[in-house]
Amino acid sequence: MDRRKSIKAMFIGTVSATVLVEACKNTSTTVSEVNMDERMQEEKDYAVKIKAEPNFFDAHEMATVVVLSDIIIPKDAVSGSATDAKVPEFIEFIVKDMPDHQIPMRGGLKWLDLHSNKKHGKSFVECTKQEQIGIVDEIAYPKKAKPEHSQGVNFFNNIRDLVTTGFYTAEIGVKDLGYMGNVPNMWAGVPDDVLKHHGLAYTEKELKECI
Repeated sequence: MDRRKSIKAMFIGTVSATVLVEACKNTSTTVSEVNMDERMQEEKDYAVKIKAEPNFFDAHEMATVVVLSDIIIPKDAVSGSATDAKVPEFIEFIVKDMPDHQIPMRGGLKWLDLHSNKKHGKSFVECTKQEQIGIVDEIAYPKKAKPEHSQGVNFFNNIRDLVTTGFYTAEIGVKDLGYMGNVPNMWAGVPDDVLKHHGLAYTEKELKECI
């Protein structure tokens, strides 16, 4: 299984049907931006307040979030990448909406750069794609990770959860899952051979109005 298929399999098994339904109804980018007309006034006011707050991530941190997001869910033949689904913006919204994420996220990004500088003499975003994947491989598999990388493992687990949630609750991610929601069935009527077997036939009125 490739990375996207593995994530998709895990997500399908755990995602709330309600979340997917809301995402299908929504024409905006993410669940954090569900049509404001469907929200209570208190929710509308709160969403406006969150978006008006200064950005939590600085430019370098956001650049790192962008790189990590597309490593976790890269573009493939089926759909776009995490950044195409505006996952970094979703994560920015979440860390302001749920401040408990702020210290783990900032601390994890700092750890990532410290580890990258120690290993390659430059920050994570300055590394080559191959070097970045090498670092991610050290922290993406908890059972294989070295004990001294435990902080990186915890960080990657957290950001992977946020990336997958952001992607698969966005319109692009719901389409990637192939989730159709409730759609009307198309009925072509009783097959001709069955009707003939019972000596029956549709009237012209039934054919025009019902079939």
